Amino acid sequence: MPLDIKSQKLLLETLRGNKSDQTPVWLMRQAGRYLPEYRALRAKKGGFLELCYDADAAAEVTMQPIDRFGFDGAILFSDILIVPHAMGQNLWFEAGEGPRLAPRMVNAALSSLTAAPEHFDAIYATVRKVASRLDDQTTFMGFAGSPWTVSTYMLHGQGSKDHAVARKYAYQDEAAFSELIDAIVDNSVEYLAGQIEAGVDAVQLFDSWSGSLSPAQFEKWVIGPNANIISRLKESYPNVPIIGFPKGAGDKLAAYARETGADAIGLDETVDPLVADKNLPDGLPVQGNLDPIALLTGGEALEQSTAHILEVFKDRPHIFNLGHGIIKETPIEHVEKLLTLVR
Repeated sequence: MPLDIKSQKLLLETLRGNKSDQTPVWLMRQAGRYLPEYRALRAKKGGFLELCYDADAAAEVTMQPIDRFGFDGAILFSDILIVPHAMGQNLWFEAGEGPRLAPRMVNAALSSLTAAPEHFDAIYATVRKVASRLDDQTTFMGFAGSPWTVSTYMLHGQGSKDHAVARKYAYQDEAAFSELIDAIVDNSVEYLAGQIEAGVDAVQLFDSWSGSLSPAQFEKWVIGPNANIISRLKESYPNVPIIGFPKGAGDKLAAYARETGADAIGLDETVDPLVADKNLPDGLPVQGNLDPIALLTGGEALEQSTAHILEVFKDRPHIFNLGHGIIKETPIEHVEKLLTLVR
């Protein structure tokens, strides 16, 4: 019999492995540029990083999709590059081009960085403000970037299509790369623990670029570091669910699920729900995995894709989400339609 958890936090209980007649839903990047209220606040406040570090504004952005749509989960408005910023790299955003970090760690030593923990403190302030505003049925999620993904930015100084700088560095100087990964792990544990202490109910580890690695490198630089983070957090916070999201993992997804200890697995849009349901451990909660383009398109594409995902995962604890972040051109009415279809 499905558990009656209507009076509780539906999404949180689903992450804990409890199945309900209702499928909880939230969307990655649900607080962002597709919302007119976000665009208005962003124009008022200025740059993206300034918005992240303004606790009042970041709390408002986090709450905007909850106030408008009533999602079952609120995701902290922040950025995965807060960790390298707090580690001592300079961080800024170039208009229309994305993040920049300096010095590029491919040419610099960790010892040259001066830690700036005040950047974490600014995010914790946002968490406390949001936690005080959420009702008792909405799950609050924090997050961090996984070490491999964060390292690709730190080494190259910006995003890249093939992450060749980080991949080459990992092969060329494994000891130095391992030192960098270990430092990211340590800072991520501190950062996520701080978010938990400040009031989040669950956390997600985003490994957006895990699909660029060979199987052996995936085991070493994705599974190993994420397992380290999860085990250390579980020692202090055994009841806080952790979602692992290894985008592009493909055939390595089942190994990630078995070996990291994640409480739930996020699926990107390239994963066949039928294959995931067959290969993942029975009863393991899954999250996903509507193609963001289907949501952007709407109509029959949205209806059929949503129905298929719900049908496949009907016997498993399932959180409906996208396979990656919502696209900024997505019409509001398509999000409203999705919520109607799921609920």
